[in-house]
Amino acid sequence: MTSIRFALNHMAAPSLAIDDFFALARSLGIDAVEIRNDLSGNAILDGTQPETIRQAAARHGATIISINALQRFNEWNATRAAEAQELIDYASASGAKALVVVPKNDGTGCADGERQANLRRSLIALKPMLEEAGIIGLVEPLGFEICSLRSKTEAAEVIKELGAQSTFRLVHDTFHHHLAGEAATFPELAGLVHISGVSDPSVSVADMRDSHRVLVDADDLLDNAGQIRALLQAGYNGPFSFEPFAAEVHAVKDPAGALRASMDYLSARV
Repeated sequence: MTSIRFALNHMAAPSLAIDDFFALARSLGIDAVEIRNDLSGNAILDGTQPETIRQAAARHGATIISINALQRFNEWNATRAAEAQELIDYASASGAKALVVVPKNDGTGCADGERQANLRRSLIALKPMLEEAGIIGLVEPLGFEICSLRSKTEAAEVIKELGAQSTFRLVHDTFHHHLAGEAATFPELAGLVHISGVSDPSVSVADMRDSHRVLVDADDLLDNAGQIRALLQAGYNGPFSFEPFAAEVHAVKDPAGALRASMDYLSARV
């Protein structure tokens, strides 16, 4: 039996201060964490210096596997370049190993040919920036129908074409993989897996949104257990990071207990 190497994204408990978040992870036996730049009132947006985060991680024996995320990365312009450099610098100073990059998700840039050209341009621009800092770029396709990069296959093709496999990896998000309806998984290129479930039987796949993403349990409609099993069997040995966005998860009084139950559920099925 292969064991799952769990990780914890700050979205699993976004109201916790960074120190308390690291402590939560360690209380669960998890030493790999993801920090975010989109949590108002919390690090990074509250102005917390990267050195403070580095020290907190060291204190708790936690490894920061990523900062999540550079948004609209495939709409490359001067603004995006500045945002990317700022996040790469923050990642480097905080000890984060990687930066998640997320495509624009507003219905623009979706045309065949346009998608691939935008992706290629952005990866070419990001590659030297990431390499200089020794930071990995984690490309995360989103499964939403309006997204400008839904396909891991397209992302993998451009990464391989650029010979950039040592700079860029893919994020396999179990939610987005299900929404995209893409069979291919690319375990050899995967650098991170995000896990969350959907358990509301009344919502169609086309209508699934971040607000539906809960901790994985027996009611999961996305076959997280099957996806995880397949990735492990195909040779993926990286982290599986909890990333639930649902308000009801964030409101749980005992996040450690809820996370432990999901960890036990998944561990028993792989």
